[in-house]
Amino acid sequence: MTLSVALGPDTQESTQTGTAVSTDTLTAPDIPWNLVIWNDPVNLMSYVSYVFQSYFGYSETKANKLMMEVHKKGRSIVAHGSKEQVEQHAVAMHGYGLWATVEKATGGNSGGGKSGGPGKGKGKRG
Repeated sequence: MTLSVALGPDTQESTQTGTAVSTDTLTAPDIPWNLVIWNDPVNLMSYVSYVFQSYFGYSETKANKLMMEVHKKGRSIVAHGSKEQVEQHAVAMHGYGLWATVEKATGGNSGGGKSGGPGKGKGKRG
């Protein structure tokens, strides 16, 4: 294969022979995502714990701990995984009537509650 390139008046003509090979690979980085459950004024604490136990299969102790994070800190990261997995969990949580969002994991922040969220700067919800 011969490739000819038309150049401007100040440059020399060039001919390149060979096969162009792309070395770029299409890979998606394995970035973990978090499922965040937010506090709301609607759902009872016992119901939130029940959802965590029934959907995620968490023990009562773990479900209550996560529920208390939601209640006291306003949010809790309740699951991690690929974006597709976490989005499925978010849809399921919406089906249970919980306020859930998906965020990129920043590394080591498991339920810290310091990052912004949907309600940041708009007043407290719940």
